[in-house]
Amino acid sequence: MAGRWKEVVRLRFKGDRFRDHALDLSALSELTQFQKMVAETAKALWRAANPDRERLPSHFEDRTRLCLREIHEGSAVAALEVYIEEPPEKTFWEPEPTEVNDAVSMTYEVFEALGRDTSLPERFPKSLIAEYAKWGQSLAEDEEIEIEPPARPPIRLKPVYGKRLGAFGETPYEDQVDIEGEVFEADVRQKRFQLCTADQNVVQITFSEKQEEEVTTALKEHRTTRMHVRGRGEISPQGKLMRVFGIDMLKIQKGGEISFDTNAPSIEQVLRSLASEVPQADWSRLPEDLTDNLDHFLYGTQKR
Repeated sequence: MAGRWKEVVRLRFKGDRFRDHALDLSALSELTQFQKMVAETAKALWRAANPDRERLPSHFEDRTRLCLREIHEGSAVAALEVYIEEPPEKTFWEPEPTEVNDAVSMTYEVFEALGRDTSLPERFPKSLIAEYAKWGQSLAEDEEIEIEPPARPPIRLKPVYGKRLGAFGETPYEDQVDIEGEVFEADVRQKRFQLCTADQNVVQITFSEKQEEEVTTALKEHRTTRMHVRGRGEISPQGKLMRVFGIDMLKIQKGGEISFDTNAPSIEQVLRSLASEVPQADWSRLPEDLTDNLDHFLYGTQKR
């Protein structure tokens, strides 16, 4: 199937062993680790933006797979690209690799913050700290890697940055959480209750006076009731959720009952909203037989 290559970032390896734009083979592990960071970051950002969807879109991993096709001058410059398929028929894919661009941008912002010795970006998936800390481990003290996405100034990765990330990984961090489980203990005086999740993790949750009735009801009916909680959580360096505070949503549901937000817009409303955002010129580009041959345009099957 026809397509095109799209450059999303350049990594410039600087140091004596990279002179004459030679990429030392021992540094290939840095390219592999960068690919892993970008891929996992893309997945985490997509899941954070789509909390109600269980599976990644089809072709997601293909659209975040970085490739090295040539090495440029300037010490050793690895221009990393993704391949974007362009079917001869009309396609529903966006023309830009938005998922990988978003992940590369986040990687850039993380190391920019480390260079300035400031806090990590708020939306950075803290569960990936350990993976980010591995990048640059093969570099000597006098070597560095510059990260240069299109239209942005290069920033540097130095070996010391891994140590700074390691320090972040040694302390608990906060993040948004969405969990469900059985309430088996509650202290109305201290305004705390214990929630046991499906994986047997026991989490301490702080609640307000207005939420006391829901908590005590869930405790009383704990054998047949589950509590759904969304809020801010404290997570251990190993990725284990320890406590939840600043609750945004607390809801009781019967065991086996599927959680449903009655205030959520209907599917018809969502579709109308999405359709209104598409320019009329783009609607006119759709093939006239789209409805009759939807599988053909989506998956390349034979036309009817």
